[in-house]
Amino acid sequence: MPEVRIPAHPLLEAGLLELEFDHALAECPTPAWLTDLLRPGASAPLASSDEVRAAVRDLLRHAGFKPTGRSKPASEYLIRASGDGQLGSINLAVDLCNAVSLHSGLPISVIDLERARAPLSIDVAGPGASYVFNASGQSIELEGLLCVFDAEGPCANAVKDAQRTKTSGATRRTLSVVWGTNALPGRLARTMAWYRELALRAGARPV
Repeated sequence: MPEVRIPAHPLLEAGLLELEFDHALAECPTPAWLTDLLRPGASAPLASSDEVRAAVRDLLRHAGFKPTGRSKPASEYLIRASGDGQLGSINLAVDLCNAVSLHSGLPISVIDLERARAPLSIDVAGPGASYVFNASGQSIELEGLLCVFDAEGPCANAVKDAQRTKTSGATRRTLSVVWGTNALPGRLARTMAWYRELALRAGARPV
């Protein structure tokens, strides 16, 4: 597990999970049982709720960020996409993340560890901070938002992860950051346990 510096924060409970895959993600098919978890009404040990959504938004707005509209938490996007039947498979690492985030209600970032540069840390992005989050070159303004930083700057958060450290077909090692909050006692622990369980079942190796 790479070292990630996490400063004291009144709300944040971050969960970290490093996964290794036997082959590049392009050669790791997503099993049908995992794809099924992305569909509406799938049976899971966790379920999101209005309480969870409110607590996650409180976490993200603590330093002044506004988690609404296009900047809403990624977990809320997943709930809507699943309900609309538009949440499909991307790759094994992202599908694991999306299934756990969808049902737990906690946003999750996934970073390709071969594309990120140490040291890693979590902190609040300062004025003017932004990054490109998709292949089309669209960017997100980050001021006031908790982010994962590497040596080049912010690279992931609970809304949208940076394009430069996202997974690809060549990815074999990932770091997931689960954005939990102490306003939801025990939820992060249950989420992390289920995440590890699903990863092992899918053939990934937690480190």
